Amino acid sequence: MTEDPAAGRPIEDYALLSDRRCAILVSSDGSFDWFCRPRFDSPAVYGRLLDPDAGHWSIRPAGDFRHERSYVGDTFVLRTVFTTDTGTAHLLDAMAIGPSVEADTGVRLRLASRAPRATLRVLECTAGDIDIDFAFRPRPEYGLVNPIFTTVPGGILATGGPVRFVLTCPVPLAFSDDGATARISLREGDKLRFVTQSAGLHEKPPATWAPEAVDAELEETIQGWQRWSDSRPKWNGPLPHLVRRSLLVLEALRYQPTGAIVAAPTTSLPEAVGASRNWDYRYAWIRDASFTVQALAAAGSTDEAIEYFEFITRAAAHYHPENPLQIMFGVGGEHDLSERELVHLKGWRGSRPVRVGNAAWLQPQLDVYGELLDAAWRLRPHLVHLDAAARRFLTGVADAAADQWGRPDQGIWESRGVPRHYTYSKLMCWVALDRAVKHAEVVEVQKREAMTFGLDILKAEQLTPADFYPVKLVPGWAAARDRIRESIETHAWKPELNAFGAAFDGEDLDAAVLLLPAVGFLPGDDPRVVSTVDVIAERLRDPRGLVRRYATGTDGLEGDEGAFVMCTFWLAQALALTGRVERARGLFEEAAACANDLGLMSEEIDTVTGEMLGNFPQAFSHIGLINAAVAIRDAEAELRAAPKNP
Repeated sequence: MTEDPAAGRPIEDYALLSDRRCAILVSSDGSFDWFCRPRFDSPAVYGRLLDPDAGHWSIRPAGDFRHERSYVGDTFVLRTVFTTDTGTAHLLDAMAIGPSVEADTGVRLRLASRAPRATLRVLECTAGDIDIDFAFRPRPEYGLVNPIFTTVPGGILATGGPVRFVLTCPVPLAFSDDGATARISLREGDKLRFVTQSAGLHEKPPATWAPEAVDAELEETIQGWQRWSDSRPKWNGPLPHLVRRSLLVLEALRYQPTGAIVAAPTTSLPEAVGASRNWDYRYAWIRDASFTVQALAAAGSTDEAIEYFEFITRAAAHYHPENPLQIMFGVGGEHDLSERELVHLKGWRGSRPVRVGNAAWLQPQLDVYGELLDAAWRLRPHLVHLDAAARRFLTGVADAAADQWGRPDQGIWESRGVPRHYTYSKLMCWVALDRAVKHAEVVEVQKREAMTFGLDILKAEQLTPADFYPVKLVPGWAAARDRIRESIETHAWKPELNAFGAAFDGEDLDAAVLLLPAVGFLPGDDPRVVSTVDVIAERLRDPRGLVRRYATGTDGLEGDEGAFVMCTFWLAQALALTGRVERARGLFEEAAACANDLGLMSEEIDTVTGEMLGNFPQAFSHIGLINAAVAIRDAEAELRAAPKNP
């Protein structure tokens, strides 16, 4: 194994590229250090993010240099400007997304629906002269495969493992066991274009690209992303540039063929350096449904919200309410996400194990019922044409919430300890039934002989299976909802804490209960809500003012973790809902400052160093930013509209 000075670079140093099928993380000095093809959850081809020898593709000046970077407008085309003592060069990096408008008809196309699965890199010397070091070192199968290079017209072919890569390259390369490299000397006006495409072993390798084709595809990609962004309604709330970028991130993490949104495009970036809290987030969680739909719909991306909701319901359509609902799926709707360790990889800054798959798919987490039905509730004007299967599925979800709410589970944070009666899980079962009662016309009940929660109604009203329609079910759902409320108010309220606790047992806190007012369980001015918000703000905030999910040692895992970015936005949202709008905006801006120079956010922040931790970029963090921004915007509007005292 060779040592690489770029290994373990700060997470915030990376930019995101996407073609809405997979993603690349590119460092500030021009290195592609993470790339999985053909899907977000496929094996990595460049994996230097997790091990120095796991592959990368770098284009950077030789010797000392300075750099600046930015996205081109509201796109995922990255411009990096390199400056040396002798010259300046611009590097444009993008994953091609294809046309955004049908050439013959002018009809708008879905973003990236015709992506050619090509990565574009355009290097231009804009002043003086500059020497560039070029290194192309793909390592398929998470670094296990060291491919063989052969020359082809206009470039090279890399063969090894299940995929072959064609590199369009206008300069001669030197080959070694370590990869293909070159030292390139440029003068002002010189412009080089590089492209990679892949093909399976059964496919003919694609041809290399002509320069004008690269330029045209790059322009199409810029226009496509910008058109999509321009089609969003103008944001009139706080930090519009970060809200726009957060929406773009969610779109970049949305798998175009199905509408699934991955929690992050990476695996095993740790929650603490050197610890074992390393998880694979390249999957779609039902727990994200409510928050995601809320964020997308509030920011004018209703079509995207509907597609995401439809993906979740289709992936889980076989569900039987007698069992726990699976909490997460692969981006193609896969159910088996079995977890394994890649023992040959060192991990980011030595943080082992590196995991692929996620064993949490087997966990019972009762909160998913509420998150799914709340998403349906938020989209109710757009779900009038749901088919019978989808309606039966939603009814089954409500049934399950009513039947299972009293069981212990692993909670929203996927604890690997003993199951508990988590307050948030009970709260979201309440949400499921509350929305089912309010939205009964969306569901259709599958005829069967009895339902656990409804037996008393059957006996009392002499109902038959033919009567099992929403109008008959509503009393049973409402009764179960009321029992959950009573249970939460009795067992989750901790007088000693003057707050709602993490679970019915114990005296620990959980930032997830900050959502009590957001989901409508209690109003923001309820004294118990106000005191809960204040206690969490006092006890779960770190010295930097950011919020931890819970106290260390309550999740069945060893080691510490950082502050959770999403939870900090939840606190800002809760402050706005409890009427402390000025405090809410201040905390919101503190949390937003966790973004890197490109507006991208990770899952957590190191409580000591302030560095990013966890998988990146994290959809949950960007969702939290949008929802907190909406709450603050609405609260500030209410203040402005309130009558002024004479």
